[in-house]
Amino acid sequence: MINHVVSVINQKGGVGKTTSTINLGCAFAQLGQKTLIIDLDPQGNASTGVGVENNDRENSIYKLLTERNNSQYYVKQTKIQNLDIICANVELSGFETEVAEDKNRAFILKEIMNEIREKNQYNQILIDCPPSLSLLTVMSLVASNSVIVPLQTEFFALEGLTQLLKTINRIKLSLNKILEVEGIILTMFDKRNKLCSQVEAEARKFFGEQVYNTVIPRNIRISEAPSHGLPVLVYDKYCAGSIAYEKLAVEILEKQKKFNFAA
Repeated sequence: MINHVVSVINQKGGVGKTTSTINLGCAFAQLGQKTLIIDLDPQGNASTGVGVENNDRENSIYKLLTERNNSQYYVKQTKIQNLDIICANVELSGFETEVAEDKNRAFILKEIMNEIREKNQYNQILIDCPPSLSLLTVMSLVASNSVIVPLQTEFFALEGLTQLLKTINRIKLSLNKILEVEGIILTMFDKRNKLCSQVEAEARKFFGEQVYNTVIPRNIRISEAPSHGLPVLVYDKYCAGSIAYEKLAVEILEKQKKFNFAA
């Protein structure tokens, strides 16, 4: 079993980062890939999005990072076959301060990920990063094979992406030599909006094959699903959003195989 660890990251909020994490996780699971989501965002939206209530998150990623016990104790099964999660809660927001004196703080998550990978239980491990370039994000990048970047098709998106890619490259040079940008997901795409098409054209011009062919449409069912504690693929499997995420998951798996991102 290949343990592929990918950070889903964008330093800007509201771009479809968590939505893409939970729906790709669900799509991978439905394709038979044993998948683990690690919610590394103190807001805990990925945990909510797969149906884990706030009062059911005591064994959280914060506890795992601070106690460093057997990781299996912190893994929760979701209602979706093949999909597990390590949840987050608001406690995680204080973690950075607590480890400020730890010289090896950037590698804490990597040690945990190595333990999880040794158990050889998962094909895919998706880390939902916070919407900032904080210590938690750096820890995720150090622990990952690759990065997937959701990019909202709006005016300032490419400017922010350039800054993010520079940060990823710095992490690669100094802390994680195997780290690669696996792909860029164009999200909230409205084909009726000329600006969306212009941003798509610019992204494909500058980043080429790094931009996935599949785009995620602006879709009301995607927005509604989290309030029901469900990925959109479960909430409404036939809507445009679900079809797009299913197609994207297949494209990502084919790309992983082709470029051997999981090596």
